[in-house]
Amino acid sequence: MESNVIDFYRGKSIFITGGTGFLGSCLIEKLLRCCTDVKRIFILIRPKKGKNINERLEELTKNSVFDRIREEENTKLFNKLTAVAGSIDEDNLGLSIEDRFTLIEDVEIIFHSAATLDFDGSLKSAVDVNLLGTRRVVQLGQEIRNLKVLVHVSSAYVNSYLLEAKEQIYPPPADVNELVKLVNDLSEDVVEEMAPKLLKDHPNSYTFTKHLAEHEVINGSLPSAIVRASMITAAWKEPVPGWTTSKNGPQGFLMGASKGVVRRLPIVKHYIYDYIPVDIVVNSLIVAGYAIGSNAVKTMKVFHCTSSTCNPFKWEAVEKNVNNYLHQFPLKSAVWYPHLKFLPSLWLYRISALFIHMIPAYILDTVTRISGGRPILVRLHTNVNNSLGRLERFIFTEWKFYNPRLLELHESLSPNDKELFNLNIKSLVWEDYFVDLTKGVRVYLSKEPLKNLSKARAKDNVLLILHLGLQAMLMGLIWWIVKIILGSTWTKTGMVVPIFYFFYSQL
Repeated sequence: MESNVIDFYRGKSIFITGGTGFLGSCLIEKLLRCCTDVKRIFILIRPKKGKNINERLEELTKNSVFDRIREEENTKLFNKLTAVAGSIDEDNLGLSIEDRFTLIEDVEIIFHSAATLDFDGSLKSAVDVNLLGTRRVVQLGQEIRNLKVLVHVSSAYVNSYLLEAKEQIYPPPADVNELVKLVNDLSEDVVEEMAPKLLKDHPNSYTFTKHLAEHEVINGSLPSAIVRASMITAAWKEPVPGWTTSKNGPQGFLMGASKGVVRRLPIVKHYIYDYIPVDIVVNSLIVAGYAIGSNAVKTMKVFHCTSSTCNPFKWEAVEKNVNNYLHQFPLKSAVWYPHLKFLPSLWLYRISALFIHMIPAYILDTVTRISGGRPILVRLHTNVNNSLGRLERFIFTEWKFYNPRLLELHESLSPNDKELFNLNIKSLVWEDYFVDLTKGVRVYLSKEPLKNLSKARAKDNVLLILHLGLQAMLMGLIWWIVKIILGSTWTKTGMVVPIFYFFYSQL
């Protein structure tokens, strides 16, 4: 099967940062499986948790993302992977002289995916990793003898102060040199006090520093592609439908909901939420690298890997079925009967969460503590409530990211390459996708194989009976309390039940 994209990567060595993460590991898998003739893939890995880089590389190859390669008995492809000790938050990427020389001599393609996504992280840390880390990668690229392309992974939300954004570079939100000097000269506490003023219209240090990082790529004057992805979600098709290791976005919601723990979510169901499957992002990175790298003229282009303008997703599309998905793929480890409900505002969510999340959490944690277990529910819901404040702008804002350049890139591909490296999600059916996503959350996040599904469904039925029984007991208890307080009869206080149920249903 002829493929211009595969031909471009044939015989070339690639350097990847962020290769152990959700997106990076999926990128490595796709390159190994489809571009089997790549010469070598160098992966920047930091030694940690008592493991050296080769141990961490071996751990990476055991990731479920490579299950398809193992099933096809192509594990010899792992021999093309080489771990390189270093970190993007260290001078010269923490590379040894020997490793840096090897990269300079051998590498032709760079994928820069590493970043800190911690919305709680300090501005100082975000500057060091997202901004200066990109500068260090660009400096390496400038030294590489035969660099064909640098592909930089950015975020569609770097311009989140704009409700509509195009595939272009926008003016920097700050003077980079002044910011770096300030961060270096002042203590972390002082920098954090100044952060709101420095960030201006940016919601957090992540979008702020990722925006500035794009300008580092531009100023590097290298052949480069900036791929701005929106919220990256589970795989649509590759390596298998529903694959994920990320708990961000809808995967995290569904993971908590499938446990029966998360029962309410603040969602504006008629808003567009820009979700993009990880395999589409990976294809976009690979094809963008091909498009820029095979061009004789050194260029830089921005591509939006997004869905909001070509196949917009709204939660109202799956609202009626999301609970059916949860019961189609229930968990054997569920603690209560799953039922997820969307609420249109944060204040309504907080009121509901008090009764639906926090009070039951305190009760269950007390029972767990008495029985000798480890209580976790109160801490979990407290963390969720705290995080919602930071995510409020992303939950209650509707953005549109225009991506004609990415769609044009897809149309420019040969039929074979369109099949191998699809960039167009217009044919994605969100309802079907969420079925696979729910199954993927069960298998890859909750670690429950499909072979125990029948037992899980039996438990789900038991939890339903317990759930209905508890509701009946609560309504009966409230009815009895009202009867005692009013000194009335069961008949005269009969309206207590429907009134209570009405208010409960609003929570």
